[in-house]
Amino acid sequence: MNQPISYKRHYKELIYLGVPIMVGQLGTIILGFADTMMIGHHSAAELSAAGFVNTLFNLAIIFGLGFSYGLTPIVGALYGRGEEEEAGGKLKNSLLANLLIAVFLCIVMGILYLNLDKLGQPEELLPFIKPYYLILWASLPLIMLFNAFKQFADGITDTQTPMWILLGGNVLNIVGNYLLIYGTFGFPELGLLGGGLSTLFARLMMLVVFIGIFFLSPRYKTFLRGFRRSYANRADFRQLNKLGWPIALQMGMETASFSLCAIMLGWLGETPLAAHQIMNTITTLCFMIYYGMGAAIAVRVSYFRGQEDMPNLRRSAYAGFHLILVWGLFLCTIVFCIRHQLGSWYTDSEEVRQLVAVLVIPMLAYQFGDGLQIAFANALRGLADVKPMMYIAFVAYIILSLPTSYIFGFLLDWGTVGIWMGFPVGLTSAGIAFYLRFRQQTRTNHVHQL
Repeated sequence: MNQPISYKRHYKELIYLGVPIMVGQLGTIILGFADTMMIGHHSAAELSAAGFVNTLFNLAIIFGLGFSYGLTPIVGALYGRGEEEEAGGKLKNSLLANLLIAVFLCIVMGILYLNLDKLGQPEELLPFIKPYYLILWASLPLIMLFNAFKQFADGITDTQTPMWILLGGNVLNIVGNYLLIYGTFGFPELGLLGGGLSTLFARLMMLVVFIGIFFLSPRYKTFLRGFRRSYANRADFRQLNKLGWPIALQMGMETASFSLCAIMLGWLGETPLAAHQIMNTITTLCFMIYYGMGAAIAVRVSYFRGQEDMPNLRRSAYAGFHLILVWGLFLCTIVFCIRHQLGSWYTDSEEVRQLVAVLVIPMLAYQFGDGLQIAFANALRGLADVKPMMYIAFVAYIILSLPTSYIFGFLLDWGTVGIWMGFPVGLTSAGIAFYLRFRQQTRTNHVHQL
């Protein structure tokens, strides 16, 4: 029998893995803050347009990210058993699978682009929405290929390489924003369009750098050998799809609840949409902090699954949730204390600033549920027990969350705050269900092997 490692040791290992992921994601959040502030101070209309387009693309990006997550438990289990060449071979098929998903997402988002006029958004925003939308659309394949490399690196516990690449890409993006949004140093002033072009270029360079590191770094030598010897095969594709689609649908439905609420907010006008964009940036900060630790949970759980070590698998998941709770309490305290100042960082509109301060309350209400669902969704991902997550997400986000938003927002006439009230319902119910599923699946000392 494997002896349980102390919680202190699990905390240490999870922090070692999770902090680089957090730092990389924080870099992305800082970029989101910078984007929103730069665009918001260029014009309020562009801020509203960016909020609408980013919310739609978040759905596609999170869906694609969820599919790429299917690689982590496969690689993590192989790495836990010391089968490094076999782990490297999985990456080739993951790249091909992710590219096919990128084509699928481009088709879906292309169809959506042709119907933008029918989504009920303010007419004056469409000239900003359409060109920005097309640039983000072109970057989807770059994101999906980068995700494959990142999830592979996370699965072999190399979380620092993606961190540095993300940070470098974010710095490049911020510099590009400064040059192209405002037209400094002789560059044209392109506003929101310039912000989109900067994002596209940064994503391209991040992918190029990751490819170079994988093929040239000694750290990846053994994995590269397996990568070169592998070939596209039906078994790997079946395995990646078996894990990837349920995770993608689970995360996609969660994001859809936010994206569809953004469409509802657009029915109320520019001010609610701009406030939603600001709050979406702030809530993404908390989500990405939790996600960093959640990803570490998935890596550790898959590692112990490969060793068939159920006691430490369970303890690692609970230790990760403890750390998420600590982070959540810290972040919520800060956000509550500065809630009246948050809006002024992004816009000069007094109406938007006041609405942001009010929206902080429902945002704080769902932080426990968000942390709970991230921790145990990732624990289930590490277990490769992903199919039930899809059904849980459908009930929590589509059956419960969206109708709640519509009822409170429109039938009870609570407006923007009412629409946001659906989020605590969906996230908390999903978190409880994921936790109960994890408990059920880990009651025995048998670890399922893919």
